[in-house]
Amino acid sequence: MTLPPLPYRIGYGEDAHRLEEGRSLVLGGVPIPHARRGAVAHSDGDAVLHALADALLSGLALGDIGHYYPDTEEENAGLDSRVILERCLALVREWGYRPANVALVVTLDQPKLGPLRSDIARTVAGLLGLPDTEVGVSFKTSEGLAPDHVQVRVTALLERAGDE
Repeated sequence: MTLPPLPYRIGYGEDAHRLEEGRSLVLGGVPIPHARRGAVAHSDGDAVLHALADALLSGLALGDIGHYYPDTEEENAGLDSRVILERCLALVREWGYRPANVALVVTLDQPKLGPLRSDIARTVAGLLGLPDTEVGVSFKTSEGLAPDHVQVRVTALLERAGDE
């Protein structure tokens, strides 16, 4: 595949996981304290990093993480989502792009995440090599419509590496 030499590309990713008692909850690489339930997933279930990895891949028409890390492969069981993100970021760089800005929205009824906004932004920014100011983090609830799940949507702006 050959990409046209566009200065910018926009990617979008989305992920959702059912929540279940007795599991830990990690979002954006940050363990969520006081979470009574965690994500049911083949990997570690970090919906923020999954949606982010998909946004990076989609911006370059490279598919999604299910293509690279299928949940049918035993080697992906319990996989740390930071590894998934690092590998997807490496693909983006191989194609000559880098993330410039990301915006993410987490929908979760409980626990409230507001106090963790800067931790999640800082962690995600660090994983992407961005300043904290280039990672927007928003939180929503489902208003009780889907209290047993977490959902994340991410938009990523990619820029050609070397374009200043």
